[in-house]
Amino acid sequence: MSASLTTKYIEIQGVAQTFRTRNGRFPALRDIHLTVAKGEFVALIGHSGCGKSTLLNLIAGLATPTEGTLICANREIAGPGPERAVVFQNHSLLPWLTCFENVHLAVERVFGGRENKAQLKARTEAALALVGLAHAAQKRPGEISGGMKQRVGIARALSMEPQVLLMDEPFGALDALTRARLQDELLEIVARTHSTVVMVTHDVDEAVLLSDRIVMMTNGPAATIGEVLTVDLPRPRKRVELAEDPRYHQCRKAVIDFLYTRQGHVEKAA
Repeated sequence: MSASLTTKYIEIQGVAQTFRTRNGRFPALRDIHLTVAKGEFVALIGHSGCGKSTLLNLIAGLATPTEGTLICANREIAGPGPERAVVFQNHSLLPWLTCFENVHLAVERVFGGRENKAQLKARTEAALALVGLAHAAQKRPGEISGGMKQRVGIARALSMEPQVLLMDEPFGALDALTRARLQDELLEIVARTHSTVVMVTHDVDEAVLLSDRIVMMTNGPAATIGEVLTVDLPRPRKRVELAEDPRYHQCRKAVIDFLYTRQGHVEKAA
């Protein structure tokens, strides 16, 4: 790992999460220990029900762990904060607002108390420009494609200037070509913003393409981290070049082996 990725930024210490259900207590996560460096891109991968989104929600402060502690920037995570922005699979845009207005809401929330209207407007426009949507600023969600909606969601998150970008399968509902295009755009955006990223994905190729490390979760219930793989591929990354890189295929094989050989009973039981 490079010198720029050695500063601890997120620390997850002995975290467990149990939910109360009508059928009793359900242990979703157990004994989670993980450190994410500042500027690092980490992918969480595993079979459905392994607690990936639960772990992401804990980092976001949207839930409180049953056991353990989560720390971001040397502060315990006790709830949501502007230093941690979330991009969901469902873009969660307000349909009656324009793209500009959807992003502007987030900008106002974070910077409204200390910046004037012109500055807030400039921040909103800059975020839309960053994801290539300046031309669609006055369109409403119903007037744009699924890929564009997801880019607005990313713009809204980036407009808050977060130190941590949390992404829950942000491209999962998109067609293959749109997904590939947004993956490439995300690589470029993260390179420019130097954000720390934690992303949930089911896609092995997406995990290898984007991340510095892949955190592989065991099957639930009571899921935990089974293995962490360092993706030793140079940046900037180009998907066409990686297709011929043996290191890419080694990483891909290691993840597939974990998911479908060592954790494969979920697939057999389906």
